Amino acid sequence: MSILFLEYPACSTCKKARKWLEDHGVDFEDRNIRENNPTEEELTLWTTKSGLPLKKFFNTSGLLYKQNNLKDKLPSMADQEQIALLASDGMMVKRPLIVGEDFVLVGFKEAEWEKQLNQHM
Repeated sequence: MSILFLEYPACSTCKKARKWLEDHGVDFEDRNIRENNPTEEELTLWTTKSGLPLKKFFNTSGLLYKQNNLKDKLPSMADQEQIALLASDGMMVKRPLIVGEDFVLVGFKEAEWEKQLNQHM
């Protein structure tokens, strides 16, 4: 099984998630979300595959989110506008993010990752 792991290397949660993947012997492809941010096409596919609302893909504690007052703006934006915004800067996207063949997990919740990855190992 191929897993794509999107992270910002300076993020402490991403470091914990990477260590967790390594400790559990999960083979993954690493991608720096800041240097190689997700495209609109990828985000469209991932948001659909995840079954989560688009808002869950936003880094709500990030500086860009706060500077752009997105808490108030997102509810009135169309989905495609939100996806374009996410694709404009990798730091806008909640991380870490793992993408498998038939699942997407946003943020690091150890129990959720363990459950999902055990189903695919």
